[in-house]
Amino acid sequence: MRNLLLTLVAAGSVLAANPRPVDASQFGEIPSALTIAKSSNKNEVAYAVAVDDACAPAGSAPVHPYWRMLEHGPNATEPLTSGEERAFGVEGQERSGDSVRFVVRGLPARPITVHTARGDKGRCDATSSMSIAGTDARVSNVFVKVGFFGVKYIDLTGVAQTGAVVHERVSP
Repeated sequence: MRNLLLTLVAAGSVLAANPRPVDASQFGEIPSALTIAKSSNKNEVAYAVAVDDACAPAGSAPVHPYWRMLEHGPNATEPLTSGEERAFGVEGQERSGDSVRFVVRGLPARPITVHTARGDKGRCDATSSMSIAGTDARVSNVFVKVGFFGVKYIDLTGVAQTGAVVHERVSP
């Protein structure tokens, strides 16, 4: 796990849920179902989910990452490089109804499930969940604290089905 975390830290990351609704009829995707932001700046990797007219994940691999270059402007984007794909890329997507389960390559022990649904005013919404402190939780934040020589720790924060906030600190 340490080598994979070091790969993640090479990009200095923060992982956070970001359920930003989007009109699926206009875009055919939810652009930020989950985000990873570098701790050294405001840029972040966003995980978009392709959706169909019913707001369900569409295609055999609906989740795809890309850079949101927030330091260049609110709409600036770039693809991930092949090196960045090793840390932030997506593996093993499995669709089932209104959800898709996948693994971020740099966090292989923490599969993420994105649930999609039609929300207010016909927009498609997404929420992400993963195991945090042994509990299935809606992800609110995963923070990677970067030190001089690599990862100091990873804080995972979410909300359990009971409504309780769950927190776990993972050390490399």
